[in-house]
Amino acid sequence: MNPLLQRLHPYPFERLRELTRDIVPSPAHRPISLGIGEPKHPTPPLVERALVGALQGLSSYPATAGTPALREAIAGWVQRRYGVALDPATQVLPVNGSREALFAFAQAVVDASRPGATVVVPNPFYQIYEGAALLAGAQVAYANSDPARNFAVDWSGIDEATWARTQLLYVCSPGNPTGAVMPLVEWQRLFELSDRHGFVIASDECYSEIYFGDEPPLGALQAARALGRDRFERLVVFTSLSKRSNVPGMRSGFVAGDAALLKDFLLYRTYHGSAMSLPVQAASIAAWNDEAHVRDNRAQYRLKFERVTPMLADVLDVKLPDAGFYLWAGVPGADDVAFARGLLAQYNVAVLPGSLLARSARGVNPGAGRIRMALVAPLDECVEAAERIVAYTRAHLT
Repeated sequence: MNPLLQRLHPYPFERLRELTRDIVPSPAHRPISLGIGEPKHPTPPLVERALVGALQGLSSYPATAGTPALREAIAGWVQRRYGVALDPATQVLPVNGSREALFAFAQAVVDASRPGATVVVPNPFYQIYEGAALLAGAQVAYANSDPARNFAVDWSGIDEATWARTQLLYVCSPGNPTGAVMPLVEWQRLFELSDRHGFVIASDECYSEIYFGDEPPLGALQAARALGRDRFERLVVFTSLSKRSNVPGMRSGFVAGDAALLKDFLLYRTYHGSAMSLPVQAASIAAWNDEAHVRDNRAQYRLKFERVTPMLADVLDVKLPDAGFYLWAGVPGADDVAFARGLLAQYNVAVLPGSLLARSARGVNPGAGRIRMALVAPLDECVEAAERIVAYTRAHLT
């Protein structure tokens, strides 16, 4: 077996199962999970109809590059959403969900033969970034989030010697789990670092369509264009339909940006065997071409956050995030694992301890003392879960 497999850390949910294996939740409460960020809203009927209507495509091998129609639909969405014009033939590549593409991209980009090959990731982070880096043979450098700046990533925590060894930087905006959105000035700094040291930026933007203000979150391609970087040198973005359109089981997204990088990534994917089936491509076209269901989806999340956030703010350190469907909350007593265990045992509500989503870097685990709550359940369940969290906190921790 590949010895690099031994470098992988257990996934956060695997660790949580181990930490709660001895717990028998109270039968007085129905189980409610706020732990896993899996969309639960209904799949739009127009997507279902498109999928069923294209089932004849199952009899054909799909091309790894996707159909021209799908690439054009994606480019059209990027133009409408960000005001950025892309060449569908060279700057867009469909992928089987952003997760597999984020992982595969490191395998194509990292040159582990170079001494000290490094991948920088935000901390806390989506664990796919770290696993991709480790299996590519790279070292991982962690950039801690800053509580004083609404948990924006403090990139200054990475020294110049580390940036000089960096080959790939993963960025997540809106962030998982913090919900922080990167402003233009932050993008400018990262682009300048990329120019100086030659590393590639991979921007994970799968939460971009769930937001609470009037203006949608700034995207990496949009930021690059605003700064005169129309060729998107060393920049690619990853986006998924899973959260936007409530189709996590469809595994559909895209990567877009630097045409030279995408040309080589397509070569890798041709051997990797990751072509999207034609029925899923047809359903994806329908999803990318429609915004009505996205507005409805966003309205449902807004209502849940409007109801739940003030309730939890009475007992936890929490406020409305910039975007995304997570609440990133500080817990009394600062022991996030103990909080999650007690809440599950006594009130049958599952949340994810923040320390499991981060690594200790420079003597600090930036997820410690916090929990991540995914407001993906129906409104009544989210409100009931909040009521139980308030009751547990007041009874045991205040």
